[in-house]
Amino acid sequence: MTTTMPESLQRDVTLQQLIDNDNSNNDGTNNVNKGLRQQLLAIIQESLNPTIVANLPFQQLRLDSRHVTTKDVFVLLKSQSQNCQKSRDYLYQAAQQAAFILSEIDPVALLSTANTPPHVNLQIEDNHQLLARQQLATLACPVIYVPHIRDFLGDFAQACLQYQQPITLPTVVAVTGTNGKTTISQLVAQLAQLAGMSSAVMGTAGNGKLGALIQASHTTGDALAVQQFLYKIGTEKADLLALEASSHGLDQQRLQGMPVTIAIYTNLSRDHLDYHADMAEYVAAKAKLFDKAHFPTLTHAIINSDDEYAQVMLDTAQASGLIVWTYSLNASSTATFIAADIMPSLQGVEILLCSDFSDKKPDKVNIISPLLGRFNVANLLAAIAAAVALGISLERITGLMPQLQGAVGRMQRVPSNDGCFIVDYAHTPDALSQVLASLKTHCKGQLWAVFGCGGDRDTGKRPLMAQAGLSGADQVILTADNPRTEDPNAILKDMQVGMSAEQYQRAHIEPARQKAIEYAVSHASVDDIVVIAGKGHETYQEINSVRHDFDDSVVLQQALQQAGRV
Repeated sequence: MTTTMPESLQRDVTLQQLIDNDNSNNDGTNNVNKGLRQQLLAIIQESLNPTIVANLPFQQLRLDSRHVTTKDVFVLLKSQSQNCQKSRDYLYQAAQQAAFILSEIDPVALLSTANTPPHVNLQIEDNHQLLARQQLATLACPVIYVPHIRDFLGDFAQACLQYQQPITLPTVVAVTGTNGKTTISQLVAQLAQLAGMSSAVMGTAGNGKLGALIQASHTTGDALAVQQFLYKIGTEKADLLALEASSHGLDQQRLQGMPVTIAIYTNLSRDHLDYHADMAEYVAAKAKLFDKAHFPTLTHAIINSDDEYAQVMLDTAQASGLIVWTYSLNASSTATFIAADIMPSLQGVEILLCSDFSDKKPDKVNIISPLLGRFNVANLLAAIAAAVALGISLERITGLMPQLQGAVGRMQRVPSNDGCFIVDYAHTPDALSQVLASLKTHCKGQLWAVFGCGGDRDTGKRPLMAQAGLSGADQVILTADNPRTEDPNAILKDMQVGMSAEQYQRAHIEPARQKAIEYAVSHASVDDIVVIAGKGHETYQEINSVRHDFDDSVVLQQALQQAGRV
């Protein structure tokens, strides 16, 4: 996602002009809210020269010091690594060009602890703070300490964009949870588009309007990038944006200022514990999506009541006064949307849906979907609930269901003359277990699972992944995923911790992912099902910080051709 405004639309603005910007429009454009006005006033008041800072012209906000120009405001955020030397270097690099700098880090404290850069000609003082202030005084632009800038950075970025050219922003549906985010966001966008709304998505499978996605490097981009993307699709007349809200993005407030109307919670299982201290912290990050203190535009919360952490989301949503709808695969549940009967096949699934979201008599409708897997029934329920919240009738939704397509790399069946070969993104123990359990009931022969674990990530997950595969599949091939900077053999060794002799008899260890896929294709029988799990839509394999072309579906197709199975 780019954060660059087209040059044809760029014009100067000042903090004072943003503060004075009239809030009289009622169409969602040209809107500087009261809270943002107060924050901008505070920035001016905190500066050494309030009048000068208030009237300094600028055009864009930047987070990358390498891209700062004379018409930019550089925003210096705290680093996850807390490397003060790098932060100091970014500050000095940006100061050579920027109109002014807003720093989440106390600049005096930063320069008091970091070494004096070689190009700054100052005598060494015993008082480090005095030295730091002297250093700041030599800079070519003002530096203002704004410790809570993440609380309004998204609003600030969107206000700058709207000042350039006011537009109406799309309705936003946000999906959070460990598994299902990509599929649900794409299903919501598809349903809305089939119902006549122009739709876009933002997440791991790509960003853009449906049918024209561009691959993303992160599930949730930085705060400026997501606002630029929101604005961009607004200029393209998108009516709806369905996005994935990652725990990293929520924790770091990258979605601040996104006008989220409908928030969806899928499920939560072990993931990202290399970032979050524990599961409680992981849960708390997800719960932020249902808090109107963070997303004041929220109206609806749609929550999977079958999940063990659902109550945390329910409590947060109810405390915010949202309309709360739940969904469940339990026929005896009291949820708002229930899959009372599920009839799966390798061609899709038929569902008896019971819904009770209004004062009317509860609806019971039969739905036929081409999506594979029991867990995709839960994804469908979430998407249906979101579509209803958008104002699409359940009757119309039912008629649109057969036209839905699963997300690329999510239970994606690769054509073959015999056997069944599937590529899926499942990269957590829970997701892998669900995929295997869904397919086991359809398997006349043996169920195969080919998967690995990513390098430089949560090492505690590795033996859990292996056990999930061995518990759900008859035959398992352990291989490389994205080893990144780790030795694939070391990752595989971690995965094998706790394996029994019986499990070793059903396991094949092959570090090279292409060879692992070829092994599965050449050894699986005509009645077997083979799942290549972990990478899904990804078109690369990262080895020693280099991304090599590698697409599971393409490699699988080639292996099937070589084996004469297509």
